[in-house]
Amino acid sequence: MRGRFVVVVDPVTQEIIEGKLAATVDEMGVVMARTSMSPVIYEVLDFACGLLTPEGELVAQMNGITLFTGTFGTQVKSLIALYGEDLEDGDILLTNDPYSGGTHACDFAIVKPIFFEGRILAYAINVAHYLDVGGSVPGSLAPNAISVFQEGLRLPGVKVVRSDRFSGEILRIIRENVRLPDVAIGDLTAQVATVRVAARRMAELARKYGSDVVKAAFDHLLTVSEKQARAAIAALPDGVYEATDIIDGDGVTTDPIRVQVAVTIAGDRLTADFTGCPPAVAGPINCAVGALQSAVRTIFKALVAPEAPSNEGWFRPLTVIAPKGSVFTAEKPSPTGWYYEGSVHASELVWKALAKLMPERFSAGSYTSLCVVYIAGRDAMGQPFIHIEPQHGGWGASKDGDGANALIALTDGDTYNYSVEVIEARFPLLVRRYALNVEGGSGAGRRRGGFGVIRDYEILGDDVSAYCSFGRTDTPPWGIEGGKPGSINLLQVEDGGKVSNFGREPHIGLNSGDLVRIITGGGGGWGEPHAREPEHVRRDIENGYITREAARSQYGYEERMAG
Repeated sequence: MRGRFVVVVDPVTQEIIEGKLAATVDEMGVVMARTSMSPVIYEVLDFACGLLTPEGELVAQMNGITLFTGTFGTQVKSLIALYGEDLEDGDILLTNDPYSGGTHACDFAIVKPIFFEGRILAYAINVAHYLDVGGSVPGSLAPNAISVFQEGLRLPGVKVVRSDRFSGEILRIIRENVRLPDVAIGDLTAQVATVRVAARRMAELARKYGSDVVKAAFDHLLTVSEKQARAAIAALPDGVYEATDIIDGDGVTTDPIRVQVAVTIAGDRLTADFTGCPPAVAGPINCAVGALQSAVRTIFKALVAPEAPSNEGWFRPLTVIAPKGSVFTAEKPSPTGWYYEGSVHASELVWKALAKLMPERFSAGSYTSLCVVYIAGRDAMGQPFIHIEPQHGGWGASKDGDGANALIALTDGDTYNYSVEVIEARFPLLVRRYALNVEGGSGAGRRRGGFGVIRDYEILGDDVSAYCSFGRTDTPPWGIEGGKPGSINLLQVEDGGKVSNFGREPHIGLNSGDLVRIITGGGGGWGEPHAREPEHVRRDIENGYITREAARSQYGYEERMAG
């Protein structure tokens, strides 16, 4: 019986191949940002690219949407299971099914099996957010949807390209089901260009080193990452670490939704158990199991190796447990349009459970919600527009430092908001104000929370409406070790001096001259406020972050100085 031939990759070649993988996914990202048509992609960078093994295990990913880190593998594996051997060189697949490892229908995953010498060498993937995929409202994310069938077109694993030629049937289906067909097709072709770039780069590697060496380098990369993750977990004390939190309504009702997790560290393994969380709710803040896995992986990666490139090996010591059909493991037809508003609470639960265990890595609670507002209508030329933008907010204090001001939410990673110039050039909007939300404040503590933002949009047209789904509108970010809670998120609309407040709202009619004001909360504090050094309080007063009255009431500032 012949023994199995094992390829050993020398360290220099291994380093070169890993560098090529990183360069390839970065190049994919550059191509996407430069060729896409949606500002939410080329300005916000609401997309991510990756490379996976023939078995569907992630080996490289560009910086981008954090929450896509854990969905790449589940999406590609679902396509492998669907197609089996029915894949050929020149095929490119499309899926946007939240129940097959994805997130919501607006996130189109383009996947290319990369062949070399007749066999699959790797898979390339690009997942990007589309401005509109049909459904009941412009932008497709009705905050009060009660079924996935209200959330737009789903294409759960189709061949959008065969033999390197686009499928005319699939393109026609897309064009006829979305409100901005030219933009959607433009973004689709940009995605296809990125996976074709990846195929060329992987073919270069295989021609230079041979496919066996490339695959062996994949295996080595994953094995080394797994060993490092296990070592990081083994260095932590065994135990069960629990956390609870509240999701403020689901878009259909404002009833609080209590969620919980138990994180168990045993030897070199970590288990996150969400047993006890409620069933999927009526509204669209549910997430499916792929998004849950990714939400937990985001925190796990921050625990074991926050600065290292991401790959599947890091997550082999991680187990996620959750009953089917819960708010974090929704199944068809439960709506998932605002999945990130639910899944971020899964991330925050694990974060909260581990914060005291690893204070050098984790902070107090953050503003959490992306605080997204959709503004849609027609511009001065009569053309339809859809404006979508995630907002920054305040993060919690850490043991040794104040919280970060105006940082993007935990789910979104390396993404941005729009520059004022782009907003005003592309949409009938004027940005009247963009400032730190010092009025709302943040959690007081020996180390205070960071501040959120206030962003005012003036509406320039009459045929305009908005909708939103804000979390943490009632339950503020949590403090640690005596630190005070942060402040809440809020949407305000000012109409002729009348101010209306909103949280999760399906329709807001707008007129020319109205102001849409997005207010994001401040993070929680760490440690007793009276332990804050007087010079830090004085500096905050001088910077305009707090008033003298707040310094007195929250920190006892004058009394301590007088003593």
